[in-house]
Amino acid sequence: QVQLVESGGGLVQAGGSLRVSCSASGRFFSSYAMGWFRQGPGQEREFVAAISWRHDMYYADSVKGRFTISRDNAKNTVYLQMNSLKPEDTAVYYCAADSSTSQITTTRADYWGQGTQVTVSS
Repeated sequence: QVQLVESGGGLVQAGGSLRVSCSASGRFFSSYAMGWFRQGPGQEREFVAAISWRHDMYYADSVKGRFTISRDNAKNTVYLQMNSLKPEDTAVYYCAADSSTSQITTTRADYWGQGTQVTVSS
């Protein structure tokens, strides 16, 4: 099985920046697609960003131009650089991985981390 562990969450003021990380271990392969989802209080889990093995990148419209996803295949780690943060970005951010790129932008990903809290104050 694959284990995913997020880190880097915290409290930041609106307009600020934060970078969250996700490290994979266990039966993980660099060919897996990886992505980020988030879930605010009382909200449904939603897609944020994803990146394929070949570094093709996908973003939700709400974060496009503000967030940047990247990965270091040698370290089995994916990052999400969040700039120009808004209070609406407040959520628990979850890392996900899947063997299929077509699945990584959906909630059907095979593997999930426990999440890291990101709070943006106004």
